[in-house]
Amino acid sequence: MAARRTEAFSSADTAWLRMEDPTNLMMITGVLMFDEPLDVARLHRVIEERLLVFDRFRMRVKPGRSPNALPEWEIDPYFNLHAHIHRIALPAPGGKRELQALVSDLMSTPLDFSKPLWHFHIVENYNGGSAALCRLHHAIADGIALVQVLLSLTDEQRDVPPAVGIGHGERNNNPVEAFLLPVVRSLSNALTSVGALVNESRELLEDPTRVIDAARTGVSGVQALNKLLFMPADPPTLFKGTLGVQKRAAWSDPIPLDEVRRVGSMFRCTINDVLLNAVAGALRRYLVSRGAIVDGLNIRAVVPVNLRPPGPITRLGNHFSLVFLDLPVGIEDPFDRLLELKRRMESIKGSPEAAIAFGILNTIGVMPQQMAELVVDIFGSKATAVMTNVPGPRQRIYLAGSPIRQIMFWVPQAGRLGLGVSIFSYAGDVLIGIAVDAGLVPDPDTIVEAFHTEFRDLLRLARIVTGGAALEYARAAGE
Repeated sequence: MAARRTEAFSSADTAWLRMEDPTNLMMITGVLMFDEPLDVARLHRVIEERLLVFDRFRMRVKPGRSPNALPEWEIDPYFNLHAHIHRIALPAPGGKRELQALVSDLMSTPLDFSKPLWHFHIVENYNGGSAALCRLHHAIADGIALVQVLLSLTDEQRDVPPAVGIGHGERNNNPVEAFLLPVVRSLSNALTSVGALVNESRELLEDPTRVIDAARTGVSGVQALNKLLFMPADPPTLFKGTLGVQKRAAWSDPIPLDEVRRVGSMFRCTINDVLLNAVAGALRRYLVSRGAIVDGLNIRAVVPVNLRPPGPITRLGNHFSLVFLDLPVGIEDPFDRLLELKRRMESIKGSPEAAIAFGILNTIGVMPQQMAELVVDIFGSKATAVMTNVPGPRQRIYLAGSPIRQIMFWVPQAGRLGLGVSIFSYAGDVLIGIAVDAGLVPDPDTIVEAFHTEFRDLLRLARIVTGGAALEYARAAGE
């Protein structure tokens, strides 16, 4: 099947393109870490065989014929794979600190809009092994689709025979079915498990203007719409303010997923509840350490919600929405905070808020530019952070024959927000990533350290509760 020369932008994809700003780039950034050098020549072949079957990765943005017309994707006549894969070396000693600095610099550097909007950097001397940094523009697709596409480059074994019969003139009509590892199914299980919400949202994908009708036909829809439109601005904190160009990235040490499950099962909470509670506690610790007053403080996080049907991704583009979650940063006790966070998460599950927010995002894409920017600013004023939770492969996977030790991703902070938190689980571990504006938070590692402290407190509390229950059981048995 010959590649199409042009492809129309959807209104949702246009919205993410229009949110691009020098101080808030709309890129999804990922880093994959290896204990051995990566075979760069083999990686080139893998990308050509598996990534470039999606025409979108050969396409650049063609501006609309008028200022308010939707742009188009067009095949780049000068496309060269070598222009999208670069090799780089870290300064000595080539450890985590140096890699975080590189990720921060690339997270702050815009993609070249004269070319397709993606790029790989191969780091050849990270901790005696290597790393791969990837940047992909949000206009290509949403985070869940792009993560699945990137995972489609990987294999479950080290040695896998090369693909056969996939040439540029004979592309598979459904390349995802041929290559994709169906290992990532939702951005947040806690928020996408409600069938009614997801089913309604799928229908709205076909005709986003139905969002307004949906909002008018039910009391809950009206309430959700009112909540979004009349929600007060988030309170001023160290995490909000005027953004600069420079960003900072940091990530945690791996945390065993079994330990997170142990805490969740003890307090009858989801894994997502436990991790977000530790994040809220970490943000509280950071604010307190800098003299901020946090009593009674709530800060709002924008949480992406997947609107795709279950199963492998069959098309690119943006098919997700957003909900707002109030993080109870003002609660000091970790157990009380966890219970309150769980209650708030439960209240979101039954709300049509995601469907209505999806309609707003689509509307931004067809608005005149100045009006769209005004809506984005209003939307962004209502939150402080973007938080995502992506469950990755449960088993070790391989890229170009090399086993991947750790994976971390960050999504852009839409609405000119200055704080992003990403949770990614892989091969029995979970990592937390922080992305911040350097002018607001110059030391994201401090938040990461506070996260580890908060989780250790939760784990210690769960062990105390478990020990107390066992002691009561033993006493009862001895009576």
